[in-house]
Amino acid sequence: MATLGFIGLGIMGTPMAGHLLAGGHTLYVHTRSKVPQALLDAGAKPCASNAEVAQKADIIFTMVPDTPDVQKVLFADDGVAQGLTPGRIVVDMSSIGPVETKDFARRISELGCDYLDAPVSGGEVGAKAASLTIMVGGKQDVFDKVEPLFKLMGKNITLVGGNGDGQTCKVANQIIVALNIQAVAEALLFASKAGADPAKVRQALMGGFAASRILEVHGERMVKRTFQPGFRINLHQKDLNLALSGAKQLGVTLPTTAVAQQLMSACAANGMDGLDHSALCRAVELMSHHTIAPDV
Repeated sequence: MATLGFIGLGIMGTPMAGHLLAGGHTLYVHTRSKVPQALLDAGAKPCASNAEVAQKADIIFTMVPDTPDVQKVLFADDGVAQGLTPGRIVVDMSSIGPVETKDFARRISELGCDYLDAPVSGGEVGAKAASLTIMVGGKQDVFDKVEPLFKLMGKNITLVGGNGDGQTCKVANQIIVALNIQAVAEALLFASKAGADPAKVRQALMGGFAASRILEVHGERMVKRTFQPGFRINLHQKDLNLALSGAKQLGVTLPTTAVAQQLMSACAANGMDGLDHSALCRAVELMSHHTIAPDV
């Protein structure tokens, strides 16, 4: 059994850490707020700082919201870098910028340690079910060491390439997800405004070529008006901003990604940035003066 660390115990991090504990591993933890009681009951060992986690664990996982958060967790005065000794492995499972990730990996490498970027897809449901898709960037031999731990948290686990490539893959994932949410929202809005039952339209579409995981899960959310976050709009906004800033650096055009980002910005401007990203439909509903289904 391994001695592990986990930093960042939010909606995603808490169940992910729980799966590592359930795998029989020793787990040292730190988070900005109180460590969830369920993890303490399962044997998690709380630490006073990120540096303390790094001092005690051989493999340290981080799962925090954004690029500046990862930088702070790793390199602040009480950060992970302060507690590392050569031979340790840092695994960042947050969704952050690929360019910054390469710099973080370089700085950790200079301390004699290894680094994997391993962002995930699947949301809260996938985190709880240990069915996350995990997109990894880093060295093959380091990936091989950590892969058994990834398998405790996810099912589709791929070493995409070197450091930063995992984050690039996650940005690509978020483009596809956002545009699918937008497509489902527009289709169900059209059907509803035309007088059809959006629930039955969704059911019919699930049997055809338009079927998708987004139509299945988020289409149901749009019809049932259940927008409690599995993955918040403000986090998807952040990911689309990474896509658009990356596109500018690369000199490519992502026109429909820009539209999806603006729709999410419209939701945020109306106080909905804390809702699930399926609530992107609220932007097109507001512009159309019609809702897919009555709010409950």
